[in-house]
Amino acid sequence: MNPPQTTHLFQIERPDGEVGPGEVRELVSRACPAESCREKRVLLIVPDGTRTAPIGVVFKALFEELGAAAQRLDVLIALGTHQPMTEAAICKRLEISVEERRAVYGRVEFFNHNWNDPAELKRVGVIQANEIEALSGGLFSMDVNVEINRRIFDYDQLLIIGPVFPHEVVGFSGGNKYLFPGISGPEILNFFHWLGAVVSNPKIIGNKWTPVRRVVDKAGSMVPIPKLCFCLVVENGGLAGLFAGSPEAAWDAASNLSDRLHVIYKERPFHTILSCAPRMYDELWTGGKCMYKLEPVLADGGELIIYAPHISEVCVTHGAVLHQVGYHCRDFFVKQWDRYRHHPWGVLAHSCHVYGQGTFANGVETPRAKVTLATAIPKSVCDQINLGYCDPKTIDIEEFANRESEGILLVRKAGEMLYKLRNPPGWARCEPS
Repeated sequence: MNPPQTTHLFQIERPDGEVGPGEVRELVSRACPAESCREKRVLLIVPDGTRTAPIGVVFKALFEELGAAAQRLDVLIALGTHQPMTEAAICKRLEISVEERRAVYGRVEFFNHNWNDPAELKRVGVIQANEIEALSGGLFSMDVNVEINRRIFDYDQLLIIGPVFPHEVVGFSGGNKYLFPGISGPEILNFFHWLGAVVSNPKIIGNKWTPVRRVVDKAGSMVPIPKLCFCLVVENGGLAGLFAGSPEAAWDAASNLSDRLHVIYKERPFHTILSCAPRMYDELWTGGKCMYKLEPVLADGGELIIYAPHISEVCVTHGAVLHQVGYHCRDFFVKQWDRYRHHPWGVLAHSCHVYGQGTFANGVETPRAKVTLATAIPKSVCDQINLGYCDPKTIDIEEFANRESEGILLVRKAGEMLYKLRNPPGWARCEPS
């Protein structure tokens, strides 16, 4: 029995978003034929519901190809530190009905990743300090333990399925990122999230070869189970590209297409941005993407409003820390590191990403621009966490429409498309890695 052909890249591109189910089935049968997984235990690793992608069409094609041949074919949700998904929510993610789940897919087991339970993790190695120094461009020099969900060791083959978008921490999502942080332990995920924050969101997001991507790929290389990755690129709700191969090769090709489809260039920055969060972001932890993807076009001294009347939580998992620490610029933490270093570094990174650029000098924090929440999070909490407040009932979205010439930008579904300036200022310009 030969392993799936991870050394080759199989791909389909339809930039209009019209890759059909038949084409997906054909690619799956070439990239991962039934004979390659006969009598093997196969684990599918897929993202949760906070990523837009037709995961179901790939899941169904894989089940059709492998379901009868594989000894097991199960699904692990790459939650990172997000909340567990219910059975019904997983069915929705896989685009199957509850009835189909019972009748057709009854043998498939669903699992949620639990990032913070040591009993569910296994160490696969340590990235030594000298290598961390090289990977991070000299920003850090420390040993980093690499832990991953131990369930993967019950399987002979990992199949990673997930979309690729511009991403605030790693540059572009996808590939090995569905392992780290998707199904990883806290130390490695906290480390590279903070590394990304130190470099800064504007210098990371939408750039391929970032220090964080190097760390993520290094961690991925330490996972000893054979891996085949299906990277999806979406456009207008449809599938514009499907790339199958090693996590590195599939991601490399998919990120090139994402760069062409998911980046919107503007000639000048905007003093006011209304950034509307879709309902798939159900807390500020994920709704913060509405800031990350628009910070590069937010003018100095401007205001970005995250409009999300449905969001009432800062974060279920990390809320206690965020209520204590609040949202601040990177230098607020860096210049008071002894005071804040004991907090989870991934939470500090999220804080910096939502707050944006700023300075901290002589005990005074000065933001580059203002971030305001127009959510169901009350003003008292906004004050506590150091973000602005606006009653969402006072906002008429249409008042922000068609006013770009006035310096006002409305983004009706924010969080995935990246907005950049054609000629970015120094603070937003990526330095060669």
